[in-house]
Amino acid sequence: MNKPSGSRKVKKKAPTEGIVHIRATFNNTIVNISDMEGNVICWNTPGKSGFKGSRKSTPFAAQIAAEVVGRMAYDAGVRRVEAHIHGAGNGREGAVRAIAAAGIKVTSIKDFTAIPHNGCRPPKRRRV
Repeated sequence: MNKPSGSRKVKKKAPTEGIVHIRATFNNTIVNISDMEGNVICWNTPGKSGFKGSRKSTPFAAQIAAEVVGRMAYDAGVRRVEAHIHGAGNGREGAVRAIAAAGIKVTSIKDFTAIPHNGCRPPKRRRV
């Protein structure tokens, strides 16, 4: 019996330019890098990097997750990215810095955080 030759993971070859999408919620940070059309090249979250529970929401966890994504994207061939940030979580800045530290040039940072123009009534204030 011959072993199937596809047992090793095939590395994707990506274009040199892309978009890094950072979704920073209060409980988690999701980082993915896509090409300019929006096809995802690689992604990571703090949970995938080994952080669980309340440690996922820290800036350090977002930084580690973004470092892993940056290395994967650099290996795939991405050299320049635009940063698109969504949300108001703790991992926003740390994730962008980690991508830049991985050797990928961040050309622009755009904030797409949803801000209500007096839409829905917000939940009642938290009392601790």
